[in-house]
Amino acid sequence: MRVATAGEALIDLIVQRDGRYEPCLGGAVFNLTRALARQGIGTLYLNPLSSDRFGRQLAAALVSDGVQLARAQPVAQSTSLAVVGLDDTGHPDYAFYRQGVADRAVTAQSLIQSCQREPALAMVCTGALALAPEDAAHYLPWLRAQREAGAVVVVDANLRPSVMPDLDAYRRNVHAALQSADVVKVSDEDLTILGTPGGHALAQAQHLLKATTARLLVLTLGGQGACLLTRDGQSWRARESQPLEVVDTVGAGDCFLAGFMAALLTREESASGAGDVLAPLDDAAGRRLLAHAVASASLCVMRRGCVPPTRAEVQARVEQVPCVFG
Repeated sequence: MRVATAGEALIDLIVQRDGRYEPCLGGAVFNLTRALARQGIGTLYLNPLSSDRFGRQLAAALVSDGVQLARAQPVAQSTSLAVVGLDDTGHPDYAFYRQGVADRAVTAQSLIQSCQREPALAMVCTGALALAPEDAAHYLPWLRAQREAGAVVVVDANLRPSVMPDLDAYRRNVHAALQSADVVKVSDEDLTILGTPGGHALAQAQHLLKATTARLLVLTLGGQGACLLTRDGQSWRARESQPLEVVDTVGAGDCFLAGFMAALLTREESASGAGDVLAPLDDAAGRRLLAHAVASASLCVMRRGCVPPTRAEVQARVEQVPCVFG
């Protein structure tokens, strides 16, 4: 196992045009986990899953994609639910039902112990709903322990303010998690919600990077592409050279981050640890990382729901639809 992920796995109840709800497997960390495995990365999912029908479906999907479950035995708690509406552009809004659910039945010690059993672990990732302040006692000590152990820590802000009753506490906890990160992923919307200073998204991202100890920050800009920033002042901005036919954007950010992480872990075939993964980037390496991430997201938005692409699909997309940088 090269990567361990921790966070929500749930069922998206997606509103259809006729008013019915279509249940789909989802959750930001669940999507990310599947996307990593589909891109050939040995991935360990740390949270427990329910013994109910939805929990069994989530577990089966992860296993079929090659993910290893740290908690193979299901738990009695129910599966988390999210009601998802889509606007005219395919952009989702969410309402979550997450009290006493299976994926939140974790402790800092259980997360740490699961990672200790994986000697080849190079990277860990969390974010989204796991950054709720009421779960801070579980995830923040785990993140600090992983960084101290030498793993690369990736945090995806992926804010969900509509379901956080105390927005100030939520922001404080997100910033606390980012202080343990080596790699930060944010969207332009996340930066606005965090109240990050700056006249535009790139300036806000630069400010956020300086406010943490992270080495890399990736910024998604919706249809305008994405940026990669480094602590030493390098930056790249990329978008695909052809327009996309967007079906919906569910899971786009998750697939983007999975593509970036997969490219980081495989940018040198000889990479064997955190030092190699975070080695300084030259211009060609920065472009390759960002192009792989953008292609991963593009393939996702052209499909209904979150259907993560394989590594071969992403590589083909990079070659067929090159990015424009600048």
